[in-house]
Amino acid sequence: MREPDVRRYLDRLGTDHTGRPGVEGLRALHRAHVERVPYETLDFQLRRPTAVDPEYSVSRVLSGRGGYCFHLNGAFATLLTALGYDVRWHRGGVQLDADTPAPGANANHLTLTVRCEGETWLADVGMGDALYEPVPLRAGAYRQGPFTYRLSPSVAEPGGWRLDHDVHGKFAGMDLSPAPAGPRDFVAMHRLMSVSPASVFVRIASVYRRDADGVDGLCGCVLSRVDADGSRTVRELATADEWFGTVREVFGLTLDDLDAQDRDRLWAWLVRSHELRLRLRAAAGRAPAGAV
Repeated sequence: MREPDVRRYLDRLGTDHTGRPGVEGLRALHRAHVERVPYETLDFQLRRPTAVDPEYSVSRVLSGRGGYCFHLNGAFATLLTALGYDVRWHRGGVQLDADTPAPGANANHLTLTVRCEGETWLADVGMGDALYEPVPLRAGAYRQGPFTYRLSPSVAEPGGWRLDHDVHGKFAGMDLSPAPAGPRDFVAMHRLMSVSPASVFVRIASVYRRDADGVDGLCGCVLSRVDADGSRTVRELATADEWFGTVREVFGLTLDDLDAQDRDRLWAWLVRSHELRLRLRAAAGRAPAGAV
């Protein structure tokens, strides 16, 4: 990254970084990233192509957008490297629910490790409602806001590590490979996850933002908030103005790159998707309130 881009990136994060790389600096950058650069998949519903190379991912952040793991961690790794941190990409595998076998590090997720002050840290700004700060890559339990995460040796990925999410999180856990990875390792999975009609990222428009006290989430037309005490509030967004206003005010996404036609298309898709999910839940005898 060129120095002007590093400065613009830090401005987006609302922070600065001076002096040598250190754990406190890494923590501050990680916190700022998950607070200011949201996890979001809105381009997939519009069938707008995206990429996984670091230059593209950095350009998304600098333009005011967010992204999912390949974009967010790819951009964050580039920033950290420019600031002098020792960063490695790794193949990860997210297990969506406990009833589904863990896939191992199948590259459906990009995660990072950072070697800093004599210790290796797991840094990941691309898991939506998960890590607020990096955690040391050693076995243990780590409480952050409303969630407790657990790290342990992986049983699904030989020689790797397993991060178990809190039971109230949006996924079960993630296994990571110890081997270094690069952008080419994620191209095929990104294409599948961002285009396939069967992909959860295509079927559900998601936006997430972590902060010190909890997490804000938007799944389709349903806005939720989980606070530090674990309490959860849910609200349905009924109009396009309310939806786009919430995306701007809660998540910091102005979506200036979407023209009026794009916004109409996205809102029409959201309404159709929301109505279909309510019908499916009603047919299954499940309460529709807060349907996510």
